[in-house]
Amino acid sequence: MSEVEDFETAIQVPARFETAPDLSQIRPLLRTRRGQLSRCMLPPKTISLTQRSKTIEEIWFFLRGIGQVRRKLEDHEETVDVGPGVCLTIPTGTHFQFRNVGQEPLTFVIATMPPWPGDDECVRVPDHWPSEEQLEVER
Repeated sequence: MSEVEDFETAIQVPARFETAPDLSQIRPLLRTRRGQLSRCMLPPKTISLTQRSKTIEEIWFFLRGIGQVRRKLEDHEETVDVGPGVCLTIPTGTHFQFRNVGQEPLTFVIATMPPWPGDDECVRVPDHWPSEEQLEVER
């Protein structure tokens, strides 16, 4: 007999975000045995801490705000501009850091595969941008 998961439905309502290991604000939405969906927010003019995941991979889809994401995996590294409609991947082991260069929250949805196992999943690595720096961006 096959194992069947229950259906789940969620309606997003204003709720408190939790602080993620990279200091962004995260709100878990739904999860299955093989993946999880969360909403992430970084306040204006702030920078996350740089992390790398031990076992998960992620897909990010940006909904609101403008910013930059820096990714580094072995000898390959790049910084990309992000905003509404941009989608990117964070492969397992990638060093990643992101910053909000705009006046509104940088908001995006994260698909995590497998589901987020807990805060010990991330390993702190050296920052590309100093995380305590407050950006002075003219817009």
